[in-house]
Order: sequence, then C-alpha cells, then structure tokens
Amino acid sequence: MTERPARPTSRDVARTAGVSQATVSLVLGDKWRGRVSERTAALVRDAARTLGYRPNLAARNLRLGRTRTVLLVVPALTNEFFARVYTGAAGVAAEHGVGVVLYPSPAGTGPASDPFASARHALDGVIASSMAADALDAFRGADGADLPLVMLDSDPAAPGPAARVNVDIEDGMRQVTRHLLDLGHRRLVHLASAVPSWTFDVRARAIAEVVRSAPDTTVTTVSAPLEVEAGRAAAERALTGPGPRPTALICDGDVLAAGACKAVRGLGLRVPRDVSVTGFDDLALARAVEPELTTVGLPAERVGERGMTALLTVLDGRIPPPGAPLPVTLVLRASTAPPPPEDA
Repeated sequence: MTERPARPTSRDVARTAGVSQATVSLVLGDKWRGRVSERTAALVRDAARTLGYRPNLAARNLRLGRTRTVLLVVPALTNEFFARVYTGAAGVAAEHGVGVVLYPSPAGTGPASDPFASARHALDGVIASSMAADALDAFRGADGADLPLVMLDSDPAAPGPAARVNVDIEDGMRQVTRHLLDLGHRRLVHLASAVPSWTFDVRARAIAEVVRSAPDTTVTTVSAPLEVEAGRAAAERALTGPGPRPTALICDGDVLAAGACKAVRGLGLRVPRDVSVTGFDDLALARAVEPELTTVGLPAERVGERGMTALLTVLDGRIPPPGAPLPVTLVLRASTAPPPPEDA
C-alpha cells in the first residue's frame, strides 16, 4: 500500500524560505507588516504555495480567540447593489483567510435581530450596509459591546461604528438634477423611496439644494416602496395630478425608474420625448429597460472591499484612517432629453 506523503508543516516552509518559524507565523497570519520585509514575506508565501502548505486555522483561531468569521448585514437580498458589496467584501476576506456570512435583516433597515445565540462568540466583527448604527444594537449589547462594527452607506454624524465607508450619494443626486436643469427641465418630480434611511434623506436634500439655485423651477416629491409596480403607480399619480404635467422624474433608484417608465408608456407618452426619467445605482436593470436609463453608478464592489479592509484593520488592533466618500459616476443614456418644445 502506498503511503500518503506527510503534510508539510510550518517548519518545512521556514526551511524552504530560509527563515524562522516565527517569521512564517507572522507572514501567514498576516501580521508581518512593519516587522518583516516585503521580499521576505513574498519568499514565505512562495514557499507555502510550492509545498502546498495550509495552516491549521482551527488551532490558530483557538489560540488567538478568533473565529475568522465576520457578518455582513444588509436590508435585503433583492437589490443587486448588496450582492456587489458582498462580492467586494468576500474577495478581500478570502485573501486573509476570513469567512463572510451574509445576513439579510428580516426588518429591512429596522432593528436587526442577532441570528446567533451570541454574536460576540460566533463572530470577529460585523459590517452593515445601508442601515443605522442603532439597528445593530442586538449585536452590540451587554454580551457583545466590544464587537467591532463597520458601517457602509450610513450617517457620518451618527456615533457607534469603529469605521465607516460611504459613497458620495449627495454628489450623485446633484449631478442628476443639474443634468436635467441643463437640458431645460423646470417641472420636476422626485420619486422618492418610502424606506426611512439616511441615504435617501441625503438624495432629497441634494435635489432641494440644486433646485433652490434654479429660478422658476419646481420639484414635487412623491414617495413609494422600492418596487417596480409601486414606482409605476406613484409616477402615474404625479403625471396626472392637477396643473401642468411634470417633464422629468428623478427616481431614488433604478427599480423606481423602471416603474416610472411603465407609467409614462401607460399614459400614451414617450420617454424621453415627453418625460425624462433618471435612476440611481446603475443596476443591470438600467440597461434592460427601453430606453436605457440615465442613472448614477455606485462603486459597490469597492465599498465592500474598503469596508472589509477597515474591519480587518480594527481586528489587527489599529485605527483605520478616515477616508473620503467614494466618487460616483453620472451615466448618461437615452432616458433623458430636453423637454417638449411647448414646455421649454
């Protein structure tokens, strides 16, 4: 019977790389920065890869009191944005031997319940996207008060998290509104999300700020749940209300914008000849509707990457440097045009 080859050990890696076992432990435990040179770290990683060495994570985690598991809490799984955030976070986590559990909060952006008997004993940290810090109190109560928390897309003035990563939502909505004003639109509707959240409050403030500086411009707000049919119904109400018909609909998300496009067509009108429509998020849906949506692209994967990097920094005993909001991109497509000549 053929004997199975012995599993390589950290001593084998140290011998191959020409370093000490302590150095191997530092490098493979991702604790080498500032202690070991880049060249030595590369030698250790190459030796481990060549030998097929895999550290005994269970033993190391028990020794360090770590689970090597973090939780990503999101309001819903139906929005592509959160899937992309997860992809970015999981990619960084995998590079450091950390697992990511994705948890959609049953209450949406409301208070999230702890899915574990004790989050503090099951997790090393929590990342929460598009939620308020106090919605995570169940994870940070008396039993888990020191569980590190990183917030994504959340109010920068609210206390609580160890670190925060935001995108420049305000600038994105300002760009959309200015784009419509530059085209000549003066009767606007803000099709707003009915979800109570900092990110949607910011969008409303940005629109109001831009409109204040535009003479003879009005904006009416109509709210709806983040669903296509709800967006359709709300847009239809806005377009058939009393007074002159609005010439542009500014939507808080691409899902609402898809519903708005349906409302325009249902009234026998055209996008953008009669009514311009804008979205937000640049989901795949934005390119699936006809005409394709003018919208705002958000760097969702980058948000996840930066959030996970911040959490790993906290777990390493360091304070993540505060970062500027990640920039967004105005994506111009066929759903916007100047208003009809009689409305210009």
